[in-house]
Amino acid sequence: MTVDEAARVPVVIVGAGPVGVTAALLLARRGVRSVLLERHRDIYPLPRAAATDDEVRRILQAAGVGEQFAAMARPANGLRLLDARHRVMAEFRRTEHGLHGYPQTSMFDQPELERVLRDALARHPECELRGGVEVTGIGPDTEGPVRVTFRDHTGEHELWAEAVLGCDGANSLTREAIGAVWEDLRFEELWSVIDVRTTADVRSWEGVDQVCDPDRPATFTRIGEDRYRWEFRMREGAEQPVRDLVAPWLPPSYEGDFEVIREAQYTFRARLADRWRSGRVFLLGDAAHLTPPFIGQGLCAGLRDAYNLTWKLARVLQQGADERLLDTYESERRPHARHVIRLAVVMGWAMTGGQDGAAALRRRVLSAACRIPGLTELAGRDLSPPLTAGPLVRRGYRRGLAGTHCPQPWVSVGGRRVRLDDPLGDSFAVLTATEPGPSLTALAHSLGVHAVTVTDLGDDGTLAAWLRAGHADAVLLRPDRVVMDIVPTGGRDFTSTAAWAPLLHTTRSPVPSEQTAPKSLLRSTTR
Repeated sequence: MTVDEAARVPVVIVGAGPVGVTAALLLARRGVRSVLLERHRDIYPLPRAAATDDEVRRILQAAGVGEQFAAMARPANGLRLLDARHRVMAEFRRTEHGLHGYPQTSMFDQPELERVLRDALARHPECELRGGVEVTGIGPDTEGPVRVTFRDHTGEHELWAEAVLGCDGANSLTREAIGAVWEDLRFEELWSVIDVRTTADVRSWEGVDQVCDPDRPATFTRIGEDRYRWEFRMREGAEQPVRDLVAPWLPPSYEGDFEVIREAQYTFRARLADRWRSGRVFLLGDAAHLTPPFIGQGLCAGLRDAYNLTWKLARVLQQGADERLLDTYESERRPHARHVIRLAVVMGWAMTGGQDGAAALRRRVLSAACRIPGLTELAGRDLSPPLTAGPLVRRGYRRGLAGTHCPQPWVSVGGRRVRLDDPLGDSFAVLTATEPGPSLTALAHSLGVHAVTVTDLGDDGTLAAWLRAGHADAVLLRPDRVVMDIVPTGGRDFTSTAAWAPLLHTTRSPVPSEQTAPKSLLRSTTR
């Protein structure tokens, strides 16, 4: 079939929510053009997601909106479990200086985030947003371009894409198109979500409270200066008025301003798509996984999907890397999504304790377990465990830095104080504790980057200490800042190059992009 060149596009993104727009921005920074197809004409105005972690803030930094998000975000203390009388059972503390250089938990308003992302999208000529359209078909799955059909007020249209990203939510047409079905992870409850604006002195610890009451489990958090969110599990019979539900958090007999911005009912589900890819069609975000919101990881998981996939897709589309590189998207992301969903389900169980005769006993066991020294701190760190060994994580290496994220301290480059990822750019990076030898220099050159000595970056010693603790003289960082391979202390070279080099081998030079490699900064750090 002859395809009109005007209808060809490298990437079509179905859905222009936070996941879709972030994916488009990450692709644009690597010079990849995309068209986003969105059924709404503007941003959905009501709040939904409200929490993010430091890893996802690093992703937003990579997408070019880190400073804008910082201006609207509010650091949070973490998570508390309360009993039915609002007594503290356990605290999962989060710090303001996480591994990724940001507060470990931040609260925000999703419409504000979407506006920031849309404004950034408008600044990238590589991105085209078409709102008010309905996608009607995707496929068929062939060796050639993927056909995407859609309609708008002018009629029926089609695009032919080298890749399609399905960021179209829980009722995803893309998921249906690739024949994926849900795996039910056995959690489904109806909850009421209430967003309020008030200047009342609301009782808050500046974090998230989970009320573990089987009769009326609830979640509460402060989102902004005068913005609060409550979530209550629905129960049969007449529901209480909003003011009665939130009364335990308000001053006694409060009669001041109290504006209900939104009151909606949602069914919280735990589901995982059985496949995330068919050819060049991929699922991201809620199209691939649904998690109860109890640990604040729903949107975070979708943005992790976008970060993991986009650098791999750009390398295949622009530089002719091996198609098998794209297989690692699902193999890396799906186990992590399952892990997060299970944690959220466990937290949901902790909140309700069940409704049977053993519920009280289970809550007592939970309360006792949460008092074990170090347990709550360990649980709080478990939201993003290391990637297991695979094609892009050094095979057979069971301990140490492989599969973990590199920390992101402030560094000094050219007399400027910047976050580590800024001078490293959007590509691979080789960080060394000592002067790089010929083999490291050659490897870095083959990947289009420089080997950077951590002492020349002018950080506070964080990177050197991290390397020492991991018994490494050097690390190879992927574009998503996961440690791909290490040179052990006293070693001479990366030991598993033969395992991952074929996937990264490219057959052509990358398309130039202003954002792909700020090498002038890197050169200033090498002797």
